[in-house]
Amino acid sequence: MSLFCKSLTTLSRGVDVVKACVQRHSSLTSELMENMDKKATWDRFYTENSSCTHTFKNFEWFFGFESVRDFIMPLLQTRSHPDALLQVLDVGCGTSAMGPCVYRHSPLPVLVSCVDISPVAVRLMQEHVQAQAVQPHNTSSQLEFLELDCTHLLKHYALSTVDLIIDKGTIDALLRSKEGKGKANLMLKQCLKVLRSSGSLLQFSDEDPDARLLWLETEAREAGLMAADVGVQEVGELRGVNYFCYQVTPRCVI
Repeated sequence: MSLFCKSLTTLSRGVDVVKACVQRHSSLTSELMENMDKKATWDRFYTENSSCTHTFKNFEWFFGFESVRDFIMPLLQTRSHPDALLQVLDVGCGTSAMGPCVYRHSPLPVLVSCVDISPVAVRLMQEHVQAQAVQPHNTSSQLEFLELDCTHLLKHYALSTVDLIIDKGTIDALLRSKEGKGKANLMLKQCLKVLRSSGSLLQFSDEDPDARLLWLETEAREAGLMAADVGVQEVGELRGVNYFCYQVTPRCVI
């Protein structure tokens, strides 16, 4: 069994949450588990999920903002320039409330960009926020939703311009799909390149540190250019599963 296959069943528990909605389309669960790196899969997933309810409801993989706010908010205490907005990316946001919650609670002004490969998820979030406006803690803060492939972040963001990247299960999904490992490697490198030297990637995962730390430390290296400092803290147990917060900080190689 590969390093990243053993917790596939844990991710499948997230699929079980909506299985009742999509059981009439039995191929969806199988498609999702095998093709989590594909845009079409997620378009179908969010289309099916949204069609099951009359009112919008955020869908959370693993857990919501309150479970991890103490990992996120301390990283939003200082800014590189007095007049600058802190740039926060929620990568693979889906229809999670994670990004809007950061926008709502940050005392410093932030630009929170919730990005996802699925235009369906992006549209659902845009419509939801327009219908029920989210009020920021800081009136200068901004919130946006963008359709964006996270393996191509440099097409939208310049080098060293982002202060914080939140990844709740996106790289996990790529690593556990049949053809996604190369995309996971590319996404990690893109994240580290757009981060400021003072910035961090927070990766929330159920993957055991023995496996994930080695992968992060290995894949973050780029000969002669980049490495990364990697740390881990335990988030806690939820429904019998242990979750971890991996903090990755880019470091230029001189």
